[in-house]
Amino acid sequence: MTKPRDWDASTYERLSAPLAAMGVDVLDRLDLAGDETVLDAGCGTGKVTQVLYDRLPHGHVIAVDAAPSMVEQARALLPADVDVRRADLLDLSLDAPADAVLSTATFHWIGDHERLFANLHAALRPGGRLVAQCGGAGNVAEIKRAGLAAASEPPYAEHLADWPGDWNFATPGDTERRLHAAGFTDVWCWLTRVDVDPGDRAGYLRAICLGSFLDRLPDSLREGFLEASLARLPDPLTIHYVRLNMLARRAG
Repeated sequence: MTKPRDWDASTYERLSAPLAAMGVDVLDRLDLAGDETVLDAGCGTGKVTQVLYDRLPHGHVIAVDAAPSMVEQARALLPADVDVRRADLLDLSLDAPADAVLSTATFHWIGDHERLFANLHAALRPGGRLVAQCGGAGNVAEIKRAGLAAASEPPYAEHLADWPGDWNFATPGDTERRLHAAGFTDVWCWLTRVDVDPGDRAGYLRAICLGSFLDRLPDSLREGFLEASLARLPDPLTIHYVRLNMLARRAG
């Protein structure tokens, strides 16, 4: 298993408004009475979690992330009665099943979707719902191509040439098959495209889209790699997000 990526959470918090907006759109698909227990699977800094919390005046939010910096930021930003936990979603175990699982911009960082979906199925009560979105097939393809091209050249190739990437951008068909195999019913998966102007091109790619590359480089090479990648991209830059959307339910 790959070690979960940590993040520059304060920079992510500053620049992640486009991702948070997508996340709130996903949350809108989850019909809530206001008294449910909902697992936010990959809460990040807590922007979407806060909106979820506000919709559960008599409910309970369990917010989970594997990145220490994200958990620290979420604990600082969210109300004290949000149960914020640092945990790997592949190993997460709840004391009592949740009524729903919400996840935004997380599952594509997890390589083993079969195990992930089986574990989330176990975390839900019978009839519980999964509402999720992550990067899908073709997501930020132009950015990844630029990063991989820069990674193939010296002096970066020594550190990155054999690295296949740590993202898992799945297709709707493969995801539906995996959700059914995990025991879910009423499964529906589809792709949507969202184009984003990142504003601060270098800052956005450093913190979000190219962070996995930079994490594997020594500090002395990181800015040069970022410049080499940016040189392969248009300016101004539009980031083409392809989002994999999931709706499913645990039978019962």
